[in-house]
Amino acid sequence: MPTSQDDHRAVAARFTQVVEGTTDWSAPAPCEGWTARDVVGHLVGWLPSFLHSGAGIELPAGPPVESDPAGAWRAHTAAVQAVLDDPAIGSVAFSNPHTGTMPLAAAIATFYTSDVFLHTWDLARATGQDERLDPQRCAQMLEGMRPMEGPMRASGQFGPAVAVPDDADPQTRLLAFIGRRP
Repeated sequence: MPTSQDDHRAVAARFTQVVEGTTDWSAPAPCEGWTARDVVGHLVGWLPSFLHSGAGIELPAGPPVESDPAGAWRAHTAAVQAVLDDPAIGSVAFSNPHTGTMPLAAAIATFYTSDVFLHTWDLARATGQDERLDPQRCAQMLEGMRPMEGPMRASGQFGPAVAVPDDADPQTRLLAFIGRRP
């Protein structure tokens, strides 16, 4: 099983490929009201306060997403990877009233790396790039999310599930579960 460091490195590398292939940052994304730039802005925007409030970690600021989404992403993902690669990470606890207390690396993997994985599809779809996600990871994520469906939907972070055929592939089932129309 890959470490949270290796997992983030791989997932972020795939997202970076899509970022680097983006030529129209104003392209509409599958998330209602969002553009390609907003997808990057979301990922760059929420994690710093999450890490600061839960573990006292300060991520350095990168370029503004509004004027340099690719640069903002590169700076952000490098900062996250540096946190994960820090040998002291194993002793850092993350605490949040909604999630409880857990190792910081586990919090990043559970909430952030998974978010990057899912939003890879959004950015790829918005910009006409390869939308394929790892089918095994899609199946594992779906299995892990199903028991939390009620709280997930109540959070407002996910749309209503979309009906798909029973024999749909893992990516289609996962995307439909989180409210996307694959």
